[in-house]
Amino acid sequence: MGLFSEIFSWWGGNTWGTRFTIARQGRKVGEDELGNTYYEQVRGTSPHDGPRRWVVYAKSSEATLVPPSWHSWLHHTVDTPPSDDEKVREWQTPHKPNMTGTSEAYRPPGSILTPESRPKVTGDYTPWTPE
Repeated sequence: MGLFSEIFSWWGGNTWGTRFTIARQGRKVGEDELGNTYYEQVRGTSPHDGPRRWVVYAKSSEATLVPPSWHSWLHHTVDTPPSDDEKVREWQTPHKPNMTGTSEAYRPPGSILTPESRPKVTGDYTPWTPE
């Protein structure tokens, strides 16, 4: 698909306009483990008095596919892009995108989509009845 989808579909992510903007104004800063590529504006400033930053997604345009370290760089929370040798702490879990709508989505106990039944109500609950 590649170039054909860039020319004829804006919903697919990277378009010919994005490619043109990257060629004129962008400087590649890095890539994450998912294949997303990150760019920074070479000249000029954004409304935040710094260079504009953006991401070109490897697959679909889904904001939750950006790992937290790159998210903080994109939103000017940190000045330097994350490096590959960043220390991973033992309490950190690998980044997962939004799983809503998939079989891995969170389903609390008692949900109609889980096999368990709803926990029994204790004696401190009295249902409302209209009078």
